[in-house]
Amino acid sequence: MVKKVIDIKLIKFIVVGIVNTIVGTAIMFGLYNLAGCSYWASSAANYILTSVLSYFLNKYFTFQHKGDNLKSAIRFAINIVVCYLLAYGIAKPAVISILSGQSKTIQENVAMFAGMCLFVGFNYLGQRFFAFKETKEKEG
Repeated sequence: MVKKVIDIKLIKFIVVGIVNTIVGTAIMFGLYNLAGCSYWASSAANYILTSVLSYFLNKYFTFQHKGDNLKSAIRFAINIVVCYLLAYGIAKPAVISILSGQSKTIQENVAMFAGMCLFVGFNYLGQRFFAFKETKEKEG
């Protein structure tokens, strides 16, 4: 099982993730801290805007998925939504509980960072084993 998770695809996923993280972090923290957007609007904007880039880079570069574009795009979108809701839904109450004595701004900035970290792990597994899962070719 470990060899199915830790291999060259993980390295490629990390490279794609670095690009997405730089862009997405600027969007999310900029919207929250500079534009005054809410926790949910700022974090959602990050994932909505960077998901398109992520889809194409991971489909063609990371996983070299040859399957149906529509099916993989639908699975990718489902994966992003589920990972986002899980990651940020877990992060916010956990961080607020841990940092209960801090200001809302500190709590939500830390929660967004924690959500980013959780999202990466959930997203890798979801893309690898759901959105772009390998299919065994039928031998004729």
